[in-house]
Amino acid sequence: MLALKPSHGWWHPEDVAGTLQDVAHEAGWVNAEHPGQWVRITRSFRDGSTQEWWAVEIVAGPYGPDKTERAFVATTDPQTLPDLSTCYLVTNLPAPTEPPASEPPFPPASLEEVIRLYGLRRWVEQSYKHVKHALGWSQYQVRSDKAIRRHWQLVWCAFSFCWYHASHPSGSASEEAREPSEPQAPLQSNVPAEASGTGKKNQRGKKHASPRVLASGAPSGARVVGTLDHAQALLERLVAAAPTSCRATPAESA
Repeated sequence: MLALKPSHGWWHPEDVAGTLQDVAHEAGWVNAEHPGQWVRITRSFRDGSTQEWWAVEIVAGPYGPDKTERAFVATTDPQTLPDLSTCYLVTNLPAPTEPPASEPPFPPASLEEVIRLYGLRRWVEQSYKHVKHALGWSQYQVRSDKAIRRHWQLVWCAFSFCWYHASHPSGSASEEAREPSEPQAPLQSNVPAEASGTGKKNQRGKKHASPRVLASGAPSGARVVGTLDHAQALLERLVAAAPTSCRATPAESA
């Protein structure tokens, strides 16, 4: 399903309407009591509100219920066809009245169903725009299909961690609910003891003493822990639950 411009047209005689907008103007609209070929539809929006629209199926040129593609015009005002609230659509979904000579690749769709599906498609486009630009799906320097998919998975993992921590309260609530007699738990450090208090030069020389990459499990007590430790525990559960085919081998990771 695609959106077209109002001026989308086809070869036609000079005295015959040959664009989607021109054919819509000739659909016989007079008023709501005499709509001609226009059909009243009720559109439901994400916030729960509804709005009255009008729609007509274009039967002209390469479009029609018996053709490969069908075209529609949906608007709030069939008289003026305002630019901001008028949609010109084309789809390959078959018509419900079309006799199925063979099994169609897609289920038939009525006029109301086509308009409803287009409303969903706009949200898909909006979500894809957010994913592409906000999450950086388009910002990679790889070429192979496997590398691109791997980049997407890493982005989603990072986004999932951020979403999880943003949707859970911080450790302040746990601190207030802690019993007075419970001793203060020491903060866990990810830096080895022999590397603490040394500069970057000395730390680079002790790569063999680096800490574990993954935690063995989630923290057992209701106390404040480092966010890195918690994220590592979540990552280990994801790795353990992932299918074998989804895990990268050492050669692939290299």
